[in-house]
Amino acid sequence: MKQKVITKVIKVNDIIKNKMIDFYEGKKRSKTPPYAIFQADDNDTVITLYESGKAMFQGVSADVEASMWEMINKSGSNLDDFFEEKVTNKNSNNKEIELPLEINSIGSDEVGTGDYFGPIIVTASYVSKENIPFLTELGVRDSKKLSDERIIEIVPKIIKKIPYKTIILNNKDYNNHYGKDMNMNKIKAILHNKALYNLINDNHQYDYIVVDQFESPKSYFNHLSDTNNVIKDITFITKAEDKCLSVACSSLISRYVFIKEIDKLSDKYGVFIPKGASSYVDDIAIKLVNKYGDSILKDIAKLNFSNTERVMKFKD
Repeated sequence: MKQKVITKVIKVNDIIKNKMIDFYEGKKRSKTPPYAIFQADDNDTVITLYESGKAMFQGVSADVEASMWEMINKSGSNLDDFFEEKVTNKNSNNKEIELPLEINSIGSDEVGTGDYFGPIIVTASYVSKENIPFLTELGVRDSKKLSDERIIEIVPKIIKKIPYKTIILNNKDYNNHYGKDMNMNKIKAILHNKALYNLINDNHQYDYIVVDQFESPKSYFNHLSDTNNVIKDITFITKAEDKCLSVACSSLISRYVFIKEIDKLSDKYGVFIPKGASSYVDDIAIKLVNKYGDSILKDIAKLNFSNTERVMKFKD
């Protein structure tokens, strides 16, 4: 049964506008509607922030996303405390977490959660102190800062030297599981935990386990309440790919695998399959549906994204 797409509009002050601009930085669309500051895709919700201070949320989970910002907007003096739990990396003394430069670490990161086409990829990597110079010289950094060509060039060198485990969730399985009790963050938590567990079972000697934070630690572990073998000794850090080499490696490996999976889809269907969730993605999806039928989307796309409704509206 198709899930209902919700639209919710709220009014935010200038402080929250700036917070939203920072929060959705990596998820913004290249094109911006008239009078809007930005438009972004966050899992199954499209967020549009207007210069007037109006923020519009459209998608299956739009009410949840909007409620978060309403809570922040009304919290006043508790604003910083709220963000401390949600999107910053601070310890109990309210200080930014700083990892030592030379550590043995296991880190995980994911790609594909903001892409309409293609699977979700989560990788956990182990980086020992001995391999830090090798990775530094190679220029390892967050996959979003490197071109696909550069990723294809350096990742084969990384995987020959760095232990890692990768989990691939294809679109058919994603669509079968996604629903009221299984949202995107729960899916990510389960996949991160599985990748970490598989790698830790290889008995690597590590000082830290680092996860690129996508929600509060409390919410992360709540998602795993029914999961066996939960890895708990985790340091959650936002933008961890810039601060921990094992997370950076995981980001690159995940992106490398994602590129290969997208290339497979392009070869199979004889059309260039784009990344992201833009209007161009809609155009390609419409062509595929017109050629192969509606059912193709269940195999190659994330049906809960707002793209699906647009594709169904404009197909032949």
